[in-house]
Amino acid sequence: MVGVIRRSTLREQLADALREEILAGRLAPGREFTVRQIAEQYGVSATPVREALLDLAAQGLLHAEQHRGFRIREYTLTDFRHMVQARSLVNEGVLLYNPALRLPRGDPAAFTSIRRRAAAAHQAAAAGDLDVLIGYDLRFWREVTALIGNPYIGEFLDRLRIQCWAYAVPRLRGRPDLPRLLWARHPELAEALGERDAGAAAALLRDFRDHALTLAAEIDREAAEAAGRPDTGAAGA
Repeated sequence: MVGVIRRSTLREQLADALREEILAGRLAPGREFTVRQIAEQYGVSATPVREALLDLAAQGLLHAEQHRGFRIREYTLTDFRHMVQARSLVNEGVLLYNPALRLPRGDPAAFTSIRRRAAAAHQAAAAGDLDVLIGYDLRFWREVTALIGNPYIGEFLDRLRIQCWAYAVPRLRGRPDLPRLLWARHPELAEALGERDAGAAAALLRDFRDHALTLAAEIDREAAEAAGRPDTGAAGA
């Protein structure tokens, strides 16, 4: 039993480390690697590495290539739009199901922590610090969705957020205008949720959705212009 626990812990640690590498852009979309290469890189055996990679594949971040290893998934603008739309439908569905935001109050410290995450995310976005923003943004949304008390909704939304960042990071990395591009209204949403203001929360969630879709269309349009190909980003944004 001790061995199983240790292997499971190592598996989770490896999955977390590789996920951070993907979100930081150090493992670029399309890159291929084998279990052996990752095992040698981290100095561990192949079994927990294979388990961790399969976990990431199940989360949509990797493709398992039969007899070849794994490849970092490359998301398209269409993929991103579909992910944002799915995320928005669930978020808005929660509000419709619970229009008064009668969320479990639980520990009063919950909203204090959410506000702290929101402030840190806002500060990172304003500074254009992408790596710090991603960490606080994911923690913020995880704590917000935890208030719903439904782990299935939480896991689904967390997976979509990670995939959205996996799409966005390679396109945002190194841009000098990051503060203009990054959504930074976390504190406003935290306050709306804390006050159980369903109308304000719904408006901010729509703003979050629209911002993501507009940003993706803008980045795709710039890429199209740079490559001299027809613009594909404007339609449907």
